[in-house]
Amino acid sequence: MREIKVIARLMLVWLPVLLLHACNGSGSKEVRLYDTPDSGTIRISVDESFRPVIEEQIKVYEATHPGTKINANYKTEAECLKDLVADSATKLIVVTRSLTAKEAGYFNDTLSFVPRSERLAWDAIAVVVNAKSTDTTFTLLQLQQLLAGEVNNDKKVVFDGLTATSTIRFALDSILRGKKFDFNKVQAAKNSKEVLDFVASEEKAIGFVGISWIGNPEDTAQVSMLKKVKIAYIKCNACLDSPYVKPTQQGISSRRYPLVRGLYYILKERSSGLASGLAGFMQYERGQLIFRRSYLQPVMNFDVRNVIVNEGLKKE
Repeated sequence: MREIKVIARLMLVWLPVLLLHACNGSGSKEVRLYDTPDSGTIRISVDESFRPVIEEQIKVYEATHPGTKINANYKTEAECLKDLVADSATKLIVVTRSLTAKEAGYFNDTLSFVPRSERLAWDAIAVVVNAKSTDTTFTLLQLQQLLAGEVNNDKKVVFDGLTATSTIRFALDSILRGKKFDFNKVQAAKNSKEVLDFVASEEKAIGFVGISWIGNPEDTAQVSMLKKVKIAYIKCNACLDSPYVKPTQQGISSRRYPLVRGLYYILKERSSGLASGLAGFMQYERGQLIFRRSYLQPVMNFDVRNVIVNEGLKKE
């Protein structure tokens, strides 16, 4: 009996080690029981309308932290929020809003804590038209009437989906303001890229996309697309001279451009893991510079300093 007890104790001690060794054997991937800001693999969910800039954030983070792998699933905003609730492996999502009081209460009741959320940047909805179109200026009233089917019945309006996307929600809240879409006029594409492709191929099409898909003049794909589509000007109702404004960084930061929204992370992680590391990276200087280079408006203020450059340095 004593020998049996000794054998049982040895098995309890060595069984986890043997299993771990087996997992690391030929043809198997290493199994990590936890991740850190510098190591491990995680899955996150991201609002598809921010795919270009978040792909850049992940690329730089992984290059800086070689032991990490971040698998991003690009979805509608509603699907991202669903992942946060239903998928225990999804510890971080990137969407256009923070949690509501009801959602925060749910997490507090079920997990005994509320996920942390912070604004990362300011984004804008760009209105794009075909390169041959002469309609390049709109007021908010004209956009409202267009989406409600009250004017320009020959136009074809396209969104990155008809339900559950952040762009649709923004249009409902900030443009239609109680009115309903005319679904005889408004069409759905699968994603933001398809919106741009549709507008590029249809002279009478008008599309709505996040500015990170079309506003970066340093992105060769976006520069190429700007030969096929044009970004429209929207009237600034809050300005004294009522100008028509494009969604530039200056227009976003000053709110002269009226179709502005926030970009947030929501973090469902108590310990300091890889999800926390990525969230912190995007929130502070290096990540904020990436947002600025992608022509969103970062929330961090960057000082501009005057320097004197000595162009007459002596050669050694």
